[in-house]
Amino acid sequence: MEKPAIVIVDATPEIVQQLKHDLEQKYSDLFRIIAAQSSQQALDILKKMSVFNEPVALLIADEQMPEVSGSDLLRVSREQFPQAKRILLISYMDTHAAVHEINEGRIDYYIVKPWDPPEQCLYPAVDDILTGWLITYDPSLTPLRVIDHRWSPKLYEIGRFLARNQVPYQWLDIENRPDALRLLEHLNLNRRKLPVVIFPDGSYLVNPELLQIADKLKLKTHAEKPFYDLIIIGSGPAGLAAAVYGASEGLSALLVEREAPGGQAGLSSRIENYLGFPTGLSGGELARRAVVQAERFGAEIVTPQKACRIKVNGQYRSVVMQDKSEVYCHTLLLACGVSYCQLEVPGISSLVGAGVYYGASVSEAILCKNEDVYIVGGANSAGQAAIYFSKYARSVTMLVRADSLAKDMSWYLINQINHTSNITVKTNTRVVAVHGKHHLESITIVNDQSQEEQTLPAASLFIFIGTEPHTGWLKRTVKCDERGFILTGPDLMNAEHHKPEHWQLERDPFYLETNVPGIFAAGDVRHGSIKRVASSVGEGSMAVLLIHRYLG
Repeated sequence: MEKPAIVIVDATPEIVQQLKHDLEQKYSDLFRIIAAQSSQQALDILKKMSVFNEPVALLIADEQMPEVSGSDLLRVSREQFPQAKRILLISYMDTHAAVHEINEGRIDYYIVKPWDPPEQCLYPAVDDILTGWLITYDPSLTPLRVIDHRWSPKLYEIGRFLARNQVPYQWLDIENRPDALRLLEHLNLNRRKLPVVIFPDGSYLVNPELLQIADKLKLKTHAEKPFYDLIIIGSGPAGLAAAVYGASEGLSALLVEREAPGGQAGLSSRIENYLGFPTGLSGGELARRAVVQAERFGAEIVTPQKACRIKVNGQYRSVVMQDKSEVYCHTLLLACGVSYCQLEVPGISSLVGAGVYYGASVSEAILCKNEDVYIVGGANSAGQAAIYFSKYARSVTMLVRADSLAKDMSWYLINQINHTSNITVKTNTRVVAVHGKHHLESITIVNDQSQEEQTLPAASLFIFIGTEPHTGWLKRTVKCDERGFILTGPDLMNAEHHKPEHWQLERDPFYLETNVPGIFAAGDVRHGSIKRVASSVGEGSMAVLLIHRYLG
């Protein structure tokens, strides 16, 4: 099979030749570098490559093209190669236009001419872009395939698991794909036995559990050692930061994740206010980078694996897993995060996974192409989802109980929503019922000011309202507030500044320490935490410093 291509387009011969030369110097072992000197020539090349199913990893186009601008060319090429990454080549004066294209989700990065030296001004950006593309690239002619119908809750569960663990897969809709039926016949199965997951080696699983899929994909699901300096429960930003800092400072660290790295932040389609990433990045990309970092320093990550119980025995702590295995440690960090609160309205419980979804990952957006999507919630996660879904859906309607988005949403997101033509915001509005027999068909909403009630046709409803912590399994061991968030440090002290009950040390609990010495909490699961990615990363790294003090 042909090597994946990097296609570059620039009308100036000297520039296109220099760029081709610089890219070949570093990337020719893995990629073909193809140059075009006009937009039409580039479109002809891409059309031919599309016909012959040749992979394109990256498109680089100069904004100042005489016939069609580089940004327009990149936009047009998306239909033929939707997975290809896109870089706009600009002069300094085009920076504003490039930022606008990034905000609109039409390009991934921009590079300012001249890019001399390429080691500083070209290769770092291209390295990041290509690494992200390679994660989802499967050169096999038979990628992992999932056969099921659109409204299957199990398809939703499996698809989200694969997408969040960055495993490429192909969904074959049993209702609309004749090849799906032929595959079932070939396997001597029928459509009553769904979903079916077919692996590249030809083996398959019928209605599998996620742990079975993980084992087949050779994901690490069990700890390698019986004892660690530090066990981290949860791999959101706080847990990943603790794994990076702990392992880099010599601690043997095990990170236990019940679903996929990234936590709730991993579902974000675009995080644009995280320090150091001016063009933004997805939650999945942030998680991928952090996982690579943590493993590079020697941290061990097991997923999917669920922690079910913790034990305290003198100076040692242990974690009992869902499979009944037990792993021991000196210190434990609880970074198990939160999930979205349930929407309690008539008709909703039977439709979860069949048109009603809590949160949203990138994989769900493609399923909603040319549909009318409704999003419940008015904070940043809801805003990020609305902007991303607007690129695929016919319309996106945000249903917000507050009288404006400004109460809970960052300004940059509000600005983008206001400038996106197919997003509508309905304030003072809530969902009071959902309807559908086998999948979501309509929703009933009410305006709390006018008391007007409407029933609207709807195929997809995504819910982003409030959060609740994953601490039900912990309450016998660590102290939590009335909502279940873990109390740490000063929040454990009573009005008379007395230490927690059964606390036997002379010192007070450290800032992120729970009522059990050596057990710490960080990130969204902690009482009083700031619900932002950067804050969680800060708490995860701070926890490692406090753990060193405890061990000392």
